This record gives sequence, structure tokens and C-alpha cells, in this order.
Amino acid sequence: MSKIVEIYTDGACRGNPGVGGWGAVLCYEGREKHLYGAEAHTTNNRMELMAAIQALASLKRSCKIELTTDSKYVKDGMTEWLANWKKRGFTTANKKPVKNIDLWQRLDEEVARHEIKWSWIKGHAGHKYNELADRLANKAIDEL
Repeated sequence: MSKIVEIYTDGACRGNPGVGGWGAVLCYEGREKHLYGAEAHTTNNRMELMAAIQALASLKRSCKIELTTDSKYVKDGMTEWLANWKKRGFTTANKKPVKNIDLWQRLDEEVARHEIKWSWIKGHAGHKYNELADRLANKAIDEL
């Protein structure tokens, strides 16, 4: 695992639920790859998860990754909650089903292929790649 890929992800939703989009920027050795997509009826959290899923799925081999998101839901889910959800059969501490279980399971599958450091940054705070991921997510909505 010698490659180090920086990934920046964001999700957007117009209405929650509503029309949503996701965007991801992958940076490697001075190159950038932009990914984005949209769904007609979704939530912001689902789009945040989808951005990370699609970014990781786009990688052809195992990589060392620094993934930065402005979603505490995604970051905390991956670094704090997921292990316990899995032990409990994807139920919360209150014995309720985990919301967005389908996407959490997909993300967990993608993560297994890589070595990932998860980071959170404040959204809409002027970070170049977070702002770009946000623009991509909104472009996806506009093109839907």
C-alpha cells in the first residue's frame, strides 16, 4: 500500500428529504479526479455516505487514504459507531435499526480494501477541496 490518496467528500440536499447530490475530489501526485452523482429522492446524510462510497469504489487497488469530510455523521460513524453497530447486528444502543444501513454496509465493504485516516473539517469555511466537493454535489443536483 504505497499510494497515498487524499479524498474530500460532500453531500447536498435540496429539501431533506429531497433532491440530493454528492461530490468527491481525489488528489494523488498533483492530479485531481472529480466525481459526482445525484438522486431524485434522498437525504443529506445518504448523500454524505454516497460520496465516500463512490470515491473509495473508484479506486482500482488498495490504497493508503486520508479521507476528509464535513460530515460528523460519516466521520463519527466510521471511527466511533460502526464497530458497535456490527457487534449488535446493525442496531443502535437503543436496539433500533441503524438508519441508512444499506449505505453503511456498502461503505464498510469499501473501507475494508484500504487503510484510511478519517478527518472532519468545518463545511463552507473556505477549504479549497471541501468547497469543490460541495460545488460538484450541487452540480449533480442541477444536472439531474
